Amino acid sequence: MAEARTRRRGGGGAARRAERTAVKIECAKFITRNIPNLEILNEEAMEIIEYNAETVLEEIGVNFVENPAALERWKEAGADVDGERVRIPRGLARELCKTAPSSFTQHARNPERNVEIGGKNMVLAPVYGPPFVRDADGGRRYATIEDFRNFVRLGYMSKWLHHSGGTVCEPTDVPVNKRHLDMLHAHMTLSDKPFMGSVTAPERAQDSVDMCGILFGKDFVQQNTVMTSLININSPMQFDDVMMGALEVFAANNQASIISPFIVGGAMAPVSVAGTLTQVLAEVLAGVAYSQLIRKGAPVIAGTFVSSIDMNSGAPTFGTPEAANVTYGAGQLFRRLGLPYRSAGSFNGSKLPDAQAAYETANSLNTGLLSGVNFMLHSAGWLEGGLVASFEKFVMDADQLGVLHGIAKGVEVDVNGQAMDAIREVGPGGHYLGCDHTQKNFKSAFWRSELLDYKPFETWEEEGARDTQALATEKVKKMLADYQEPALDPGIAEGLKDYIAEKKASMPDAFT
Repeated sequence: MAEARTRRRGGGGAARRAERTAVKIECAKFITRNIPNLEILNEEAMEIIEYNAETVLEEIGVNFVENPAALERWKEAGADVDGERVRIPRGLARELCKTAPSSFTQHARNPERNVEIGGKNMVLAPVYGPPFVRDADGGRRYATIEDFRNFVRLGYMSKWLHHSGGTVCEPTDVPVNKRHLDMLHAHMTLSDKPFMGSVTAPERAQDSVDMCGILFGKDFVQQNTVMTSLININSPMQFDDVMMGALEVFAANNQASIISPFIVGGAMAPVSVAGTLTQVLAEVLAGVAYSQLIRKGAPVIAGTFVSSIDMNSGAPTFGTPEAANVTYGAGQLFRRLGLPYRSAGSFNGSKLPDAQAAYETANSLNTGLLSGVNFMLHSAGWLEGGLVASFEKFVMDADQLGVLHGIAKGVEVDVNGQAMDAIREVGPGGHYLGCDHTQKNFKSAFWRSELLDYKPFETWEEEGARDTQALATEKVKKMLADYQEPALDPGIAEGLKDYIAEKKASMPDAFT
């Protein structure tokens, strides 16, 4: 009996030690703001911009290129179609937009990871689209599919990211016409967070829908939103057949599209904030309206990618006050349309994850939070104006996203928040370190970085005097070493492999 009791005590201690050292995959719920949005446009300014946007649609129009079916749809809806130019009568686009939902649920294969897009919510997703990657060991290089998979693993392991994203980097070692299959497979198997579909060709969008049919079930996909997709408008005011073809597939299958002008102020839009907002609103109105011509009630997110331009070099610049003002203003205009909003991210033009990257990123992330963004793509990993996905910056950004969660909570003024008992207990000249209120709240009172160094100088120096990039390199390696793939039904896993193998075998490799 004594021996048994000893074994039980030892086993309990071992279990507790194992629990303390076990890898824990934490995922914070999407942000729900308890703070007001920053609004920079008064009522008169919004009315002027809205009127001018409708004037642009009615008098100047937008181009739907190489897409006869789209032109026919617009003609049937009452637009004036002249060649590929579509002029939309005042009020028509706004009326069509009314059937788009103001919010929707994107389902993940793990229901605990579902996200609500719209309202006061903000969903954070990683960088999208860079052809290059960078890390401290390998430097800057073309991205591979293994780089892609590692970013998906990091996204899955990152507590403050709610979404796995889409093309977190462009894997150049896989044929162009087949890489979307491997990217989707990575999101579906290496993470259980929601993800984005492929938009580089309509047939690849259809592959995305078909693979989701295997993962979720075909009926579930038709009745629920399981993907978002990024549909960029070729600003100024041009809708190409590739993007619109993908939009048509996603909308027809009840999947969400982020309809987003690509704005570099001074190059793709006017240099003035009001002029840019006018063009952005016109483009979004036309794009969202077209999605509703495909399927009434199709979920959409109204977005804009905004940067300014260096008038000396022509390079895009980030974290600037002008871009911030466009982001704030677009939030106001899209809320008046009743649409979810996408903008901002970890934008910067730096070549390294350095001070410039940090300053510009912080400006952009905070602008996104305060402007009411509902879906923030590019929230972790962006470097060099979007040309590079950086492993170190990914974990640096992902850590700092916790700050946004903390700010969004607002100020609690319940009995515990008022802390009058603590003020009475300590009184004049005392300190709060040992008081009852501090003891009850110290674990959750302050956000704490899991990356940055707060140690005394002597300890920091003894440990190698590491800067933030060095700490991030170590963090990346630890996270990837600790990674454990989330379980997936073997039948589903086999179905996905079979689909990919069949699709790849059906066409020759193409690298253009």
